[in-house]
Amino acid sequence: MDPKSRYEQERLKGKQSRLITIVEAAERVFTLKGIEKTTMQDIANDANIGIATLFRYFPKKERLIVAVANKLLEPILHQFQSIAGLPLTCLEKLERLFDFFIEDHNNPSITFMVDFESYASHSLEPLEGIQDFEALNRKIAREYLTIIQNGLEDGSIRSDISVQDTLTTVLNTFGLFSRKLSLRKNILLLESDLTSDFQLQLLKKILIDYLRP
Repeated sequence: MDPKSRYEQERLKGKQSRLITIVEAAERVFTLKGIEKTTMQDIANDANIGIATLFRYFPKKERLIVAVANKLLEPILHQFQSIAGLPLTCLEKLERLFDFFIEDHNNPSITFMVDFESYASHSLEPLEGIQDFEALNRKIAREYLTIIQNGLEDGSIRSDISVQDTLTTVLNTFGLFSRKLSLRKNILLLESDLTSDFQLQLLKKILIDYLRP
């Protein structure tokens, strides 16, 4: 490789490394302080870079917010892709998805994702770059449709219900409940000695028993 090409390669590698550092710093600060209260200076300080450098990579705070959301959504897509490709029945794949939500519900990133959804829903205009986030969501939906199609074909889901409507509702219910439990320290819930893991395992059993033929 000639010196000019090597220099360009190293420059691009350094730029990508700096980009990753910025997004990781933004995730930490957004999660700690909340999206609304976080300033670009807060993120620059955490990333140990100058504010001018930060604005070169992300001219607007909104673009950085969406970049963090994309970073956190990509592992979920990979999980759905992995489970959809397993040689299992639809019901067994659903159990794997429930287990993923149970394992993930204590992840600090959920705090950001809940904050992000609220922030985006209250924005008067679509967030800049939100198309990438929506594209990731569509990919996740396509993987889940593959699992639903398995349920229509393999007989592992009871036949007296609308499989697609029911499985969509079931997964949304479980996902939303797991997120709510992840925030329980900050919200008022019924007094209970039940742990969040126990409640999610119980809900998983209820839903799986309902879907079983």
